[in-house]
Amino acid sequence: MSLKAFHLVFIVASILLAVGFAAWSVLNYYSPAGSASDLAIGVGSGVAAVALVCYERFFLKKFKNVSYL
Repeated sequence: MSLKAFHLVFIVASILLAVGFAAWSVLNYYSPAGSASDLAIGVGSGVAAVALVCYERFFLKKFKNVSYL
């Protein structure tokens, strides 16, 4: 596996983790014991997921000529 392929797999895993954590944190906010910090952390994680998607698009454009092998 090339460094490019590993990088893409790692970024996709990071995006999925950030989205999952954002969903869990926002759902935790709506529970009876939820607090404002749960919502803030969830929104921050969602913003991080969007930033990672933008970074992956930038990475794919920059290294479009590099092989995946």
